[in-house]
Amino acid sequence: MAFAGHRNSGGSNMGGKGTVRLERPPSINSLSSNRSNSGVVASSAPSSSVPPTGRPKSSSPSPSFPRRNSLGSPRNGKDDCGGPFISSLLPGRVRVAVRLRPKNQEELVADADFADCVELQPELQRLKLRRNNWDSDTYQFDEVFTEFASQKRVYEVVAKPVVESVLEGYNGTVMAYGQTGTGKTFTLGRLGDEDTADRGIMVRAMEDILADISPEHDSVTVSYLQLYMETVQDLLSPGNYNIPIVEDPKSGDVSVPGATVVEIRDQQSFVELLRTGEAHRFAANTKLNTESSRSHAILMVNVKRAMYGRQDKESALSNENGNGVNILKGIRAPVVRKSKLVVVDLAGSERIDKSGSEGHALEEAKSINLSLSALGKCINALAENSSHVPIRDSKLTRLLRDSFGGTARTSLVVTVGPSPRHRGETASTISFGQRAMKVENMVKLKEEFDYKSLCRRYEIQIDKLIAENERNAKALQNAEEERDRVVREAQDCAIEAQNKLSSALERVAAERSSYQNEYIDALQKLEDREKHVQQQKAAMEAKLKDKNADPWKEGQVNGTGEELAQVKWLLQKEIQMREHAEEEVKILKRKIIPSVNTEMLENAEVVKLNKRLEDEVQQKSKLEEEIKSLKHQLLQLSFEADETRRVLDRGGSGRNSTSSDTAMNTFKTNQVRDAANGQKATIAKLFEQVGLQKILSLLESEDVDVRVHAVKVVANLAAEEANQERIVEAGGLNSLLMLLRSSEDETIRRVSAGAIANLAMNETNQELIMNHGGIGLLSRTADEAEDPQTLRMVAGAIANLCGNDKLQIKLRSEGGIRALLGMVRCGHPDVLAQVARGIANFAKCESRASTQGIKTGRSLLIDDGTLPWIVQNANNEASPIRRHIELALCHLAQHEVNAKDLIAGGALWELVRISRDCSREDIRNLAHRTIVSSPIFQTELRRSHTEF
Repeated sequence: MAFAGHRNSGGSNMGGKGTVRLERPPSINSLSSNRSNSGVVASSAPSSSVPPTGRPKSSSPSPSFPRRNSLGSPRNGKDDCGGPFISSLLPGRVRVAVRLRPKNQEELVADADFADCVELQPELQRLKLRRNNWDSDTYQFDEVFTEFASQKRVYEVVAKPVVESVLEGYNGTVMAYGQTGTGKTFTLGRLGDEDTADRGIMVRAMEDILADISPEHDSVTVSYLQLYMETVQDLLSPGNYNIPIVEDPKSGDVSVPGATVVEIRDQQSFVELLRTGEAHRFAANTKLNTESSRSHAILMVNVKRAMYGRQDKESALSNENGNGVNILKGIRAPVVRKSKLVVVDLAGSERIDKSGSEGHALEEAKSINLSLSALGKCINALAENSSHVPIRDSKLTRLLRDSFGGTARTSLVVTVGPSPRHRGETASTISFGQRAMKVENMVKLKEEFDYKSLCRRYEIQIDKLIAENERNAKALQNAEEERDRVVREAQDCAIEAQNKLSSALERVAAERSSYQNEYIDALQKLEDREKHVQQQKAAMEAKLKDKNADPWKEGQVNGTGEELAQVKWLLQKEIQMREHAEEEVKILKRKIIPSVNTEMLENAEVVKLNKRLEDEVQQKSKLEEEIKSLKHQLLQLSFEADETRRVLDRGGSGRNSTSSDTAMNTFKTNQVRDAANGQKATIAKLFEQVGLQKILSLLESEDVDVRVHAVKVVANLAAEEANQERIVEAGGLNSLLMLLRSSEDETIRRVSAGAIANLAMNETNQELIMNHGGIGLLSRTADEAEDPQTLRMVAGAIANLCGNDKLQIKLRSEGGIRALLGMVRCGHPDVLAQVARGIANFAKCESRASTQGIKTGRSLLIDDGTLPWIVQNANNEASPIRRHIELALCHLAQHEVNAKDLIAGGALWELVRISRDCSREDIRNLAHRTIVSSPIFQTELRRSHTEF
């Protein structure tokens, strides 16, 4: 279980109060061995066609990393609830695979004339490491992956057997070791946001674990740590650092009890957890890697699986009859398997002279190399069966004591690069893998009687019976209360009915008395009315008698009749006028309705016209954008056509001297390559026959054509690093600067600027160019030239000079930054890409100087007014322009003194966009860490209510 002292320990141990640890014995078939070509005996891993729980497993194991046979032989003991078990250990060698990283862009250029230092023979599982052009060393591994191997194949061969062993109850470790920048984090921790095929071992392993476990009975918990400067830190809780490592004195198990433990239920939450951890991991920009990990990342996945007692639990919990007599019968102590998967992304080993680490980065590199050295010493001791293994020399070896020489099934991926410049690091990595293959682990299956779980199940059943008893008592009490309530309600209803009957009788008697009184009153009124009518009749008869006797009274009566007639006439006239007014109102309503309808139609027509106007404005904007895009594409296509024509023209002359090569190739790209090689061979031959001094003397010829051809030859020679020192020593740099200063021919100025750009790739030449006033000449040429190719060469030369830390102040004072900004007027994408590269190099050097305390104050780029152009082009369609500007923004934002200017210029929102949408994960993570670590940025985001 450990590097020393516990490697062959076995037996049963008490895991804690109420828990018994069990070790399952292996079956006879599981002890079969497989011998690899390296001469190391490889024991076959336990496997099973159907695991205890979960889905069936694949029946086609990898030839190099065999899957484990099941250790499910019958257990010895008394019964299922407490008998002792036989403990047994199963030997298993550490499995080692090697993976080759593809060449990057820098290596394609720098190593173009050199053969790769590594040659793979995957069919034989061999690797050849070149000593020189004639001799090489051959190494045998369990598996060899070429640069074209997919992430899925690497996982299936290396990690999946370990994951399956973890699901069966064994501890497992998957670890990546190699030089910085060779793809360790890509192999293990790639999330696959842009392309799911790029998912690394961490993501794929969790997918298989979650697919195999039962959410009802099993659990998966995760901790994510980093070992930084010999301190264990929690990546899920950044404030939790310097966590102690605890070792069990009985079993030798290593744990980190202070780390954050998160239970995983689904894959998405696990991916978010990894993304959170990567954001808090320490990384830095070195010469070997833009995002170099400065700490060892350790992912611990703990799997707990219940193997027995499930059916009893289900039958007990499904009892719905309320009969508690047999509810606890047959419950047995459940057997659980606890296993742990450890995925270790080691920080890359590096040489200080190659990585360029300085200041704090140098201390980080020392700490990394010391911990890796301690790990190598432990593996050497284990491989040689030494009596002492120095596991306490580093916290890394203490954390990995179960992985090498312990009880875990371990797979190691060593990553190497093809570049011959790093042959020493590659040889060291291969030697580490070879030594690790000699380490033997004793794989052990641990099972426990989970008496705590059994206790909880009994408590659940007892609580269920108590609750059922309480429910029955409560139901009986409720029934009695309901009976009393019904009786009370019946008595109340009877009393209420009696009251209603008495009230009804009283009301009927009162109504009868009222009706009698009303009848008597009606008879009395009828009699009174009859008397009144008789009196009116007598009065009328008396008036008629008086009328006949007095004529004047008759005239008065006639006058009263005429007044009544006049009143009736006025009333009729008023009625007619009212009817006439109502008719006019109806007519006006009929006239208003059409005008209202017309107004509504006009309003609708106005709305339609406004909509059409808005659509036309949008269409116009789209057409303008398309016109701009087409113009840009036309300009780029014309430039590519010119370049292709020039390459083909040069290729035609080259094919005359290499006709035997071109006859063997049928594709145009190969013809162009052969032509270029032929031209290089011709120039090299001319260089040897004529001599450098003679070629340089032709630069001063009075014949323009001679000068043009001579400067082209010098430019081609300057493209080779081996020729640059000889050209400078022979005075070639001064001649080129003189041509750039005095010549008016556009071709000569363009080729001279290109030759100077090639020479400016060397740091010594950069200082010479600056001392001879080269930046001033380049700035003047940038102001005068209009040809995009000339501007591209000039911008490339200035961009190379911007990458020198010592020339920052002088370059800016002589107008280098202003010259770069002035060349953006051209608008050509290749010119803009070189301008963006120069700004990114300048910002990177400033960032490094500020970190080391050499420079203070605001960025010179901001002083020279580059920030508006940077923000404007941060989301440029051309990926080279956008990538360089995104890097420049991240470097500028790393220092608080620039924060306010970046916020005022709108750069903060571009940083937020880069942290979310950038296609490159290293730049995206750099932007995210920059924003998180800046208090000023965080304050501005909170002020603007922006979630981040």
